[in-house]
Amino acid sequence: MSGTTPIPVERVQTGVRLEKRLLKVLKALAEHKDMTLGDLIEGIVLHAFDGKQAFSPETLAVIAQLKAIYGLDLDASASHRLQDAAED
Repeated sequence: MSGTTPIPVERVQTGVRLEKRLLKVLKALAEHKDMTLGDLIEGIVLHAFDGKQAFSPETLAVIAQLKAIYGLDLDASASHRLQDAAED
């Protein structure tokens, strides 16, 4: 599916839990791109489903800066290993 014709969709509200610093970086990136967090996540997922890179080299540089700002030291190797911290 390609082109610039809008595609009507039905969106639903969800209660997704995300790692706190990851969410901060995603929100800041969405703000930088002047888009909603939901639109950003949809774009990332659609690219991933097609096996495509979601971000240009320029955007990856912005992401690296945002990761440093928010102390996000996780990368793809952390996937499937994140565990909720023990509550006191």
